[in-house]
Amino acid sequence: MSIIQENISLKPFNTFGVAVSTSFFAEIFNESDLNELLGESIVKTQPLLVLGGGSNLLFTKDFEGLVIKVSIPGISFDVQGNDVMVTAGAGVVWNDLVNYCVNNGFAGIENLSLIPGTVGASPIQNIGAYGVELKDVFHSCTAREIATANERVFKFEDCGFGYRDSIFKNELKGQYIITSVSFKLSKQAKLNTQYGAIQAELQNRKIDHPTISDISRVVADIRVSKLPDPSTIGNAGSFFKNPVIEQESFEAVYTKFPELVHYPAPGGKVKLAAGWLIEQCGFKGKVVGHTGTWKNQALVLVNHGSATGQEVYSFSEEIINTVYNKFGVALEREVNIL
Repeated sequence: MSIIQENISLKPFNTFGVAVSTSFFAEIFNESDLNELLGESIVKTQPLLVLGGGSNLLFTKDFEGLVIKVSIPGISFDVQGNDVMVTAGAGVVWNDLVNYCVNNGFAGIENLSLIPGTVGASPIQNIGAYGVELKDVFHSCTAREIATANERVFKFEDCGFGYRDSIFKNELKGQYIITSVSFKLSKQAKLNTQYGAIQAELQNRKIDHPTISDISRVVADIRVSKLPDPSTIGNAGSFFKNPVIEQESFEAVYTKFPELVHYPAPGGKVKLAAGWLIEQCGFKGKVVGHTGTWKNQALVLVNHGSATGQEVYSFSEEIINTVYNKFGVALEREVNIL
């Protein structure tokens, strides 16, 4: 098949900038190409990896199989009163979708500004930031079953959304390729300004009656101040999940560390700030070989130029062990390891 290439470098396709390669590679721009590809024998005989923006993974070695890069474009919308249904192709850059919606006055995802990656990956990871998660605005997604090429529409109740989690990371992992996602947005904004530094930054800018554009700009500026640009230094954003623990476990840690940064979580649980835990262990801005943590945010691991994926992984293991030894809290990687 003409769209399948062999022995392709994946360095341009992962935001960590790790120099690895894949045996076979195919970039998909439409459903027709995807249907054709799924009919090829190579799909049945080779390990598969579906790539969006490559912003949530760490390659520790070459990929011996077929990488499918999903680059399906397009954004459309339907307005019914104040309700807006926005549908985007899986290959649309997430922040391009956010900007499109903000510019058109469609509210709901402005807090998710500047999250790296593509639309197709957003429900898999149930992306979230500043008090908003993908599941809050998700309506449905269309996907192709890899084994049969049959199309399936997943509604909200089908997706098993959890904290940075979904059915696509568990029971259905590796079985479907998402081709488009639909979002329930609104022309009437219900602004969420209570999480993180949003409210303080609005006050600092003397914005008393913020719009979704104001929220989007503030969130983007906060992220830029904390997080490195993958185009200048390799990274995958937040490397670890914020741990969610039982109230009893929280009280045990809080007794020893009353300055512990924490937030209420569903089910009476408590969410801890992983970045704070890592920083307290002396890792903020630390450089080890060619890797390290970002100087402004200990939650972000970076590639200082020529780090291998294994080097980054080993450093993350050191962080996990150190945090556990100090706080008795187990960090979990948010980034997928390959």
